[in-house]
Amino acid sequence: LAGGIILGVALWLRHDSQTTNILYLQLGDKQAPNTFYVGIYILIAVGAVMMFVGFLGCYGAIQESQCLLGTFFTCLVILFACEVAAGIWGFVNKDQIAKDVKQFYDQAFQQALMAESETNNGKAVVKTFHETLDCCGPDNAIGAITPLWRDDLCPKKDTNVKNFMESSNCHKKIDELFSGKLYLIGIAAIVVAVIMIFEMILSMVLCCGIRNSSVY
Repeated sequence: LAGGIILGVALWLRHDSQTTNILYLQLGDKQAPNTFYVGIYILIAVGAVMMFVGFLGCYGAIQESQCLLGTFFTCLVILFACEVAAGIWGFVNKDQIAKDVKQFYDQAFQQALMAESETNNGKAVVKTFHETLDCCGPDNAIGAITPLWRDDLCPKKDTNVKNFMESSNCHKKIDELFSGKLYLIGIAAIVVAVIMIFEMILSMVLCCGIRNSSVY
C-alpha cells in the first residue's frame, strides 16, 4: 500500500501540468533543464519496487519462509540505501534546479525582447512561462516594466499597481513552483524511509521467530 501511494504521488508530480508545460520547452536547440525529473523517476522506481517487495514479504510471512523473508530484508536495505542517496542528491541540488530553470527563462526572455526574436521560438517559450505561472518578467528592472509595454508577452494583469508588481516576478513564481514540489518529494521520501525501517525490523523479528520455532 505504501508503495502504491508513493507511486501515485510520483506519477502525479511527473504529469503535473505546470511542470510539464515548462520542462518540455525547447529554445532553439536547447532543451529546458529537466534535472527535477531525476528525483521523480527515483520515486517512481522505489514505489513500483516497494509494491513487488511488499508482495514478496507478505507471501514469505504466510509461507513462513526464512529465504523469502531474508530476500525481502535484503531488498529493503538496497531500497533504503538508494533512497538515502537520492535524498542527499536532492538536498544538494534543490537550489540548482530552480536556478537552471530561471537561467533558461532569462535566455528566452532576452531573445523575445530582441528585434530578431521572430526568427526563433523565444517569444513562444516566454509566453508559455507567463501563461503557466501567471507572471511576467524576470527579477530585475527590465522585467518589472515589461508588462507595461509588451502586451504580446504578458497575460492581462490586475489594474491595482501594487498587486500588479508583486505578482509579475517570474523568478519568484519559479522558486515557489519547484520548492513546493520538492517539499512533497521530501515528505514522501521521509515517509517511505520510516516505513522501510519498521519493515526491516519486523521482517527480522519474524524470520528469527520462524527459525527458533523450527528448532522445536
